[in-house]
Amino acid sequence: MTPDPDFGLRPGETAAALPERFDAGLHFIGRIRTPWTRREECPKNSAQSDAVCTIELDPLYAPALAGLGGTTHLIVLYWMDRAPRGLLVQQPRHAGAPRGTFALRSPARPNPIALSVVDLLAIEGPRLTVRGLDCLDGTPLLDLKPYFASTDAKPQAQVGWKAEGSHG
Repeated sequence: MTPDPDFGLRPGETAAALPERFDAGLHFIGRIRTPWTRREECPKNSAQSDAVCTIELDPLYAPALAGLGGTTHLIVLYWMDRAPRGLLVQQPRHAGAPRGTFALRSPARPNPIALSVVDLLAIEGPRLTVRGLDCLDGTPLLDLKPYFASTDAKPQAQVGWKAEGSHG
Protein backbone atom coordinates (compact mmCIF):
# COMPACT_ATOMS: atom_id res chain seq x y z
CA MET A 1 0.00 0.00 0.00
CA THR A 2 1.24 3.47 -0.78
CA PRO A 3 0.80 5.54 2.40
CA ASP A 4 -1.09 8.80 2.35
CA PRO A 5 1.59 11.48 1.83
CA ASP A 6 0.04 13.61 4.58
CA PHE A 7 0.52 10.82 7.10
CA GLY A 8 3.47 8.77 5.83
CA LEU A 9 4.87 5.84 7.71
CA ARG A 10 7.02 6.32 10.78
CA PRO A 11 9.88 3.91 11.55
CA GLY A 12 8.42 0.62 12.80
CA GLU A 13 5.01 1.11 11.18
CA THR A 14 3.43 -1.25 8.68
CA ALA A 15 0.47 -0.80 6.38
CA ALA A 16 -1.67 -3.04 4.19
CA ALA A 17 -3.79 -2.50 1.12
CA LEU A 18 -7.48 -2.65 1.96
CA PRO A 19 -9.83 -5.01 0.11
CA GLU A 20 -11.30 -3.53 -3.06
CA ARG A 21 -14.89 -4.27 -2.03
CA PHE A 22 -16.79 -3.40 1.14
CA ASP A 23 -18.61 -5.96 3.28
CA ALA A 24 -21.36 -3.60 4.44
CA GLY A 25 -22.87 -0.21 3.79
CA LEU A 26 -23.94 2.53 6.14
CA HIS A 27 -25.68 5.90 6.11
CA PHE A 28 -24.25 9.00 7.71
CA ILE A 29 -27.03 10.37 9.91
CA GLY A 30 -25.59 13.85 10.35
CA ARG A 31 -22.46 15.93 10.78
CA ILE A 32 -20.47 17.04 13.78
CA ARG A 33 -19.52 20.70 14.12
CA THR A 34 -16.36 21.41 16.10
CA PRO A 35 -13.89 24.31 16.30
CA TRP A 36 -11.11 22.24 14.66
CA THR A 37 -10.40 22.22 10.93
CA ARG A 38 -6.88 20.72 10.98
CA ARG A 39 -5.85 17.55 12.76
CA GLU A 40 -2.97 19.37 14.48
CA GLU A 41 -5.58 21.50 16.30
CA CYS A 42 -7.72 18.57 17.39
CA PRO A 43 -7.43 17.17 20.93
CA LYS A 44 -5.68 13.78 21.10
CA ASN A 45 -8.72 12.28 22.84
CA SER A 46 -12.16 13.36 23.95
CA ALA A 47 -11.14 13.54 27.63
CA GLN A 48 -8.83 16.45 26.70
CA SER A 49 -11.68 18.47 25.21
CA ASP A 50 -14.00 20.83 27.01
CA ALA A 51 -15.09 22.54 23.78
CA VAL A 52 -18.82 22.87 23.21
CA CYS A 53 -19.69 21.23 19.88
CA THR A 54 -22.85 20.67 17.87
CA ILE A 55 -24.19 17.47 16.41
CA GLU A 56 -26.38 18.28 13.42
CA LEU A 57 -28.65 15.31 12.87
CA ASP A 58 -30.19 14.99 9.41
CA PRO A 59 -33.85 16.05 9.88
CA LEU A 60 -34.90 12.64 8.52
CA TYR A 61 -33.58 11.09 11.76
CA ALA A 62 -34.93 13.73 14.19
CA PRO A 63 -37.82 11.48 15.35
CA ALA A 64 -35.18 9.05 16.68
CA LEU A 65 -34.34 11.60 19.40
CA ALA A 66 -37.71 11.02 21.11
CA GLY A 67 -37.24 10.05 24.74
CA LEU A 68 -33.71 11.44 24.98
CA GLY A 69 -34.74 14.40 27.16
CA GLY A 70 -33.18 14.19 30.63
CA THR A 71 -30.25 12.13 29.32
CA THR A 72 -26.93 13.47 30.58
CA HIS A 73 -24.43 11.50 28.48
CA LEU A 74 -24.35 9.97 25.01
CA ILE A 75 -22.11 7.57 23.16
CA VAL A 76 -21.30 9.19 19.82
CA LEU A 77 -20.01 7.02 16.98
CA TYR A 78 -18.45 8.87 14.07
CA TRP A 79 -16.48 8.22 10.90
CA MET A 80 -12.99 9.70 10.87
CA ASP A 81 -13.20 10.35 7.14
CA ARG A 82 -9.82 12.06 6.87
CA ALA A 83 -7.77 9.35 8.61
CA PRO A 84 -5.54 6.85 6.80
CA ARG A 85 -7.06 3.37 6.65
CA GLY A 86 -4.28 0.88 6.02
CA LEU A 87 -2.07 1.11 9.11
CA LEU A 88 -1.68 -2.18 10.96
CA VAL A 89 1.23 -1.24 13.24
CA GLN A 90 1.67 2.34 14.37
CA GLN A 91 4.36 4.30 16.17
CA PRO A 92 2.53 6.67 18.52
CA ARG A 93 4.45 9.84 19.22
CA HIS A 94 4.12 9.26 22.98
CA ALA A 95 5.26 5.61 22.95
CA GLY A 96 8.71 4.07 22.83
CA ALA A 97 7.74 1.15 20.60
CA PRO A 98 5.27 0.47 17.78
CA ARG A 99 1.88 -0.99 18.66
CA GLY A 100 -0.79 -2.80 16.73
CA THR A 101 -3.66 -0.62 15.55
CA PHE A 102 -6.16 -2.59 17.62
CA ALA A 103 -4.15 -1.78 20.77
CA LEU A 104 -4.63 1.96 20.10
CA ARG A 105 -7.47 4.47 19.96
CA SER A 106 -5.88 6.16 16.93
CA PRO A 107 -8.26 7.20 14.13
CA ALA A 108 -5.89 5.51 11.64
CA ARG A 109 -7.46 2.06 11.24
CA PRO A 110 -9.09 -0.13 8.59
CA ASN A 111 -12.54 1.19 9.53
CA PRO A 112 -12.00 4.65 11.03
CA ILE A 113 -14.87 4.47 13.50
CA ALA A 114 -14.43 6.63 16.57
CA LEU A 115 -16.33 6.65 19.83
CA SER A 116 -16.70 9.37 22.43
CA VAL A 117 -18.81 9.60 25.55
CA VAL A 118 -20.08 13.18 25.64
CA ASP A 119 -22.00 15.41 28.01
CA LEU A 120 -25.37 16.19 26.44
CA LEU A 121 -25.97 19.87 27.15
CA ALA A 122 -29.05 20.64 25.04
CA ILE A 123 -31.39 19.31 22.38
CA GLU A 124 -32.96 21.80 19.98
CA GLY A 125 -34.81 20.05 17.19
CA PRO A 126 -32.27 17.97 15.24
CA ARG A 127 -29.31 19.77 16.88
CA LEU A 128 -27.57 18.51 19.98
CA THR A 129 -25.11 20.60 21.96
CA VAL A 130 -22.42 18.42 23.54
CA ARG A 131 -19.04 18.55 25.23
CA GLY A 132 -16.31 15.93 24.91
CA LEU A 133 -15.54 15.39 21.22
CA ASP A 134 -12.16 15.07 19.50
CA CYS A 135 -12.91 15.23 15.78
CA LEU A 136 -12.60 17.66 12.90
CA ASP A 137 -15.40 19.98 11.85
CA GLY A 138 -17.78 18.28 9.43
CA THR A 139 -17.02 14.73 10.61
CA PRO A 140 -19.79 12.33 9.55
CA LEU A 141 -22.02 10.98 12.32
CA LEU A 142 -22.73 7.24 12.41
CA ASP A 143 -24.89 6.73 15.49
CA LEU A 144 -25.96 8.02 18.90
CA LYS A 145 -26.65 5.83 21.92
CA PRO A 146 -27.51 6.71 25.51
CA TYR A 147 -24.67 6.08 27.92
CA PHE A 148 -25.71 3.83 30.81
CA ALA A 149 -23.29 4.03 33.72
CA SER A 150 -24.77 0.79 35.07
CA THR A 151 -23.71 -1.23 32.02
CA ASP A 152 -21.18 0.89 30.09
CA ALA A 153 -18.77 1.78 32.92
CA LYS A 154 -16.10 -0.83 33.60
CA PRO A 155 -13.97 0.55 36.46
CA GLN A 156 -11.89 -2.64 36.58
CA ALA A 157 -10.83 -2.30 32.92
CA GLN A 158 -7.11 -2.21 32.22
CA VAL A 159 -5.04 -1.46 29.15
CA GLY A 160 -1.59 -2.91 29.10
CA TRP A 161 0.70 -3.35 26.19
CA LYS A 162 1.82 -6.91 26.88
CA ALA A 163 4.18 -9.10 24.94
CA GLU A 164 3.10 -10.14 21.46
CA GLY A 165 0.52 -12.91 21.49
CA SER A 166 -0.66 -12.46 25.09
CA HIS A 167 -4.11 -11.19 25.86
CA GLY A 168 -4.72 -11.83 29.51
